[in-house]
Amino acid sequence: MEAQLLELVQFLRDRNPQARQLALENLLPQTVPGAPHRNSIFFKGLGGGGLQKAKESDVIRDLKLLCRDQLSVSHDAFRALVNLSDSPLLITPLSDPAFLNFIVSYIINPQSICADLAAMLLSNLTASSPACSVLLKMKIKVILHNGSLYPVDSRCGSCGAPVPYPTGEEKEVPALPLLVEAFVQGATMGDITELNKRPAQGRSPTGRDFFLSPQPFELAKESSALNYPLSKIVPFTEHKDPIRRKGTASTIKNCAFNARAHKAILSRDTEMVTVKPSTTPAPGIGALPYLLLPLAGPEEFDLDDQEKLLPELQFLDPSKTREADASIRLILVESLLLLCHTRWGRDYQREHGVYEILREAHMHEKNDNVQEHMERLVQLLKGDEPKIAPADDDEDIDAGMEVQDLMGTPASSTDSTKPKVDDDDDSDAEDFMIEEI
Repeated sequence: MEAQLLELVQFLRDRNPQARQLALENLLPQTVPGAPHRNSIFFKGLGGGGLQKAKESDVIRDLKLLCRDQLSVSHDAFRALVNLSDSPLLITPLSDPAFLNFIVSYIINPQSICADLAAMLLSNLTASSPACSVLLKMKIKVILHNGSLYPVDSRCGSCGAPVPYPTGEEKEVPALPLLVEAFVQGATMGDITELNKRPAQGRSPTGRDFFLSPQPFELAKESSALNYPLSKIVPFTEHKDPIRRKGTASTIKNCAFNARAHKAILSRDTEMVTVKPSTTPAPGIGALPYLLLPLAGPEEFDLDDQEKLLPELQFLDPSKTREADASIRLILVESLLLLCHTRWGRDYQREHGVYEILREAHMHEKNDNVQEHMERLVQLLKGDEPKIAPADDDEDIDAGMEVQDLMGTPASSTDSTKPKVDDDDDSDAEDFMIEEI
C-alpha cells in the first residue's frame, strides 16, 4: 500500500489536471495525524538541517504549488497542508516569504473560494516564530479597484483576476491591517464557514506593538483615520464562533502584558490616548465591556450597583448567557488581572463595575481554576492596595510570568519587588492549533 501511495506523488505535478486531482485525492487521507503512511510520505528526509532535497520532500513543494491550481485541486492541497502544519518539521518550508505572501493575498481577496482553508493554514503557521517574523514585516502588492484594494498575488486557479484587469498603479501596503479587516469582515458572513484567522501575532512583543500602534485601515482612500488595530477585534469576544472568541480573548490578554498600553486598552473611543513610546494619539480601544460581557449573566442589580456598570452591561436581556468555554472565561479573567498591574487600571475597574459583575459570575462558576482567578481579582479590587512598587508608563509585564504569580499576592503581602521585563519570552501566548479537516 505504501509503495502504491508513493507512486502517486509523481502525479501531483502531472500536466493533466484530472491526474493531479486523483493523486491528491488518494494522498489526502494520509495527511491527518495518526494516518499509517503519513510520516513515510510527507516527513521522510525532513529534520535536523531542515527541509532536505530528498525526493519525498518534493511533496511539500508540490502541495504549495497546487494551492494555486484549479478549485478541485487547490481545495484538497490547502486541506492537506492544514493537516500537516501541526508538525514543527514543516514550519520552515511553509513559512517562506513567497508562499506566505500568496496565502495572505489570497485570504484578503473576497473572491477567494478557499480563503477559509488558507486562513486555517496561516493560523497554524503563526503559532511559531518564523511565520510571525515574516508576517509582521510583510507588505503585499495591491491595485486600487472599484473603491477597494485588489491583492495582485492572490491570482490563481480558484481566484481569478477582475475583468477588465485593474489599470491603476501597483503599490505595496502592510499586510497586517488588511488581515485585521478580513477578520472583521468574516464575522458578517452569516452561516458561511468562518474565516478562522487567529491574530497570533500578538504573542510576540513586535506583534503586540502592531495591535497597540495607531494604523490607517481604509487604505483605498487617500487619507484614513488612525485606530488601534486591537479596537477592530475586541467586539468578537461574544461571537458565535468559538475559534474567533478564543483568538480575540487571547489577543487582548497578550496585549495586556504591555503595561504602557493599559490606559489605551481600557479607555473609551471618545478619548484620544497614546501608547509610549509613540506620540501619535488614537481613540481608546474600550475593551472592558467586551471582557465583561462574556462573564455577565441575566442577573438584576440594585440601583447603586447598576450605576457603576458600563452602559453595555446595564439591563441585559433575561436570556443572556455566560461564555460556555471555561478556557475562554479563564483568559478573560487573566486579562483583567493583567490590567490590574497599574494603579490606574485597578481604579478604572473599581469605578466601572468589574467587582459587581465578578461577584455574580463567581456564584455561577463551576470551574475551580476560573473561580480561583476570580477570587484573586476580587482581592485586588476590594482589598487594600498591594504593597508592590507601582508600574510606570515605561514598563512591560514579564511575559514569562504566570498571571497567578503576577497578581496572586495577598493584599497583606510585604513583597515590593516589581516583575522583571523580558520581552523575548512569549510563553504568555495562548496557542491553539486548528485540528484536522
